[in-house]
Formats: sequence, structure tokens, C-alpha cells
Amino acid sequence: MQNRSEASSAAQNEVAVIVGGGPGISASCARLLAGNGFQVAIAARTATKPVMLELAKHAAIHCYSCDAGNAAEVEQLFAAVTADLGAPTLVIHNIDGRSPGIFRKGVGEADPDLVLDTLVNSALSAFNVGQQAARSMRGRDLPESGHRGTVIFTNASATLKGFAKSAAFAMACQAKTGLAQSMARELMPEGIHVAQVIIDAAVGVPQADGSRQHWAAGVTEDDNMADPDQIAEVYLQLHRQHRSTWAFEVALRPWNEKW
Repeated sequence: MQNRSEASSAAQNEVAVIVGGGPGISASCARLLAGNGFQVAIAARTATKPVMLELAKHAAIHCYSCDAGNAAEVEQLFAAVTADLGAPTLVIHNIDGRSPGIFRKGVGEADPDLVLDTLVNSALSAFNVGQQAARSMRGRDLPESGHRGTVIFTNASATLKGFAKSAAFAMACQAKTGLAQSMARELMPEGIHVAQVIIDAAVGVPQADGSRQHWAAGVTEDDNMADPDQIAEVYLQLHRQHRSTWAFEVALRPWNEKW
């Protein structure tokens, strides 16, 4: 088993692509991977929003603009990252996909246009990213380790059960699970590790005052919300797994979560 210094050294030539530029899981992954020797490309629709500008201060983090629901833009993103940094060996899709207008809407009142937006922003964007990741990683020579690269999809507890007044999100999450399962069965025999991480929790995003907060659940108390820095550690562990024990699905929840 590699120690931390050996693993960091092995990552010196690795490139990670993170699609979804929020201040929680994506930002934590970018910082952790950059600190472990990766060149990190992080993409969001708006590359100039505050969290992206803050991440860009790190020499190993590079910010890109991309609407992941648009297949052409995702193709352009991967082409630009490969030209700028090299071909990615780790790709993370971390997009929720919901707009405020679809939250807590019953099936009788949900706007079909917003339902479609949710599916495009979440499930279709996951497909677009997964497709480009597969094309890129298949183009790499198979290394001695037998591991061409890793693709990780962030998912939610709605992939396990469709909650009331959350039809659009349940549809999107379960579509992402189907995508991830299909990709794993197709690509893992080719040396590409595919995994989905189910976050069964509110994610407490770090604040300037040192607290962690979720936009709806409030301030984190006694580790009752998922810590994005700890989630990022799991993503890096997944990438470093030996191919004899590749995990496909990992569910993360706080110690006191009711499930």
C-alpha cells in the first residue's frame, strides 16, 4: 500500500477534471487533488464566480467555463484541458442540476420545462462528461497497473428512493445511477474505474468564520452534516484503489443520519 508521500509523487503527472464549480464538494476536491500533485481543471458555467476566482489562486488549479448540459461545450472542455494540461486520469461529475423553481414541487404542480431542465443539467450533463472521459481514457496506453483512469459521479439519496415532491430530482438521480452502472460494466474491463458516490446528507459548506452551513439545513452542529473535505478524501481513495477491489457504489452519511 502506498504511503501519502509515494502516492503524491505518483500523482505528479496526473490531471483531474472536475465538472461543477460549487464551494462544497467540487472546491474541496480541487484543493485536495492540487495538494496531492494533480493538475486540476475545474469547470463551471461561470468561471468568474467567487469560488472559482478563489480556487484559481492555486497554481495547480485551472478554471474553465462550460455548460455541461451542452455536449459540444463538454467536448471543447476536454480538448482544451488535454491541450493545456494533458489527458485526464480522474474525472469527477458533481452537478446537482436543480433550479430553485423545482424544489418541493408535487407532481401535479411541477413545471415540465423545469423538470426537463433538471434532467438536462443533471443526467444529460453526466452522460456528456462520462462520454468524453471514456473517449479520452480509452486513448491512453494501458499502464502496468491496468488502470487507465477513474470516473466518479456524485449522486444523492434520491437514487435509492424517490421522495415525495421531488419527482424531477429522483428521475435525474436514478438516471445517473443507470448511466454509472452501464459505464462501469462496459469500461471497467478496459481498465477504467467507474464509481458513484451517494451523499445521503446535507453538505455543510465551509464559511469564512470557520463554521459549516447548508443553504436549507442551517449551521452544522456536532458533525450532523457531511463535511466536503472528508468527501473529497473518499474520492481520492476511490481513484487510488487497486483494481482487484474497485468499489462501484459508496454511500456516505453522517453518524446520526436517519436512513
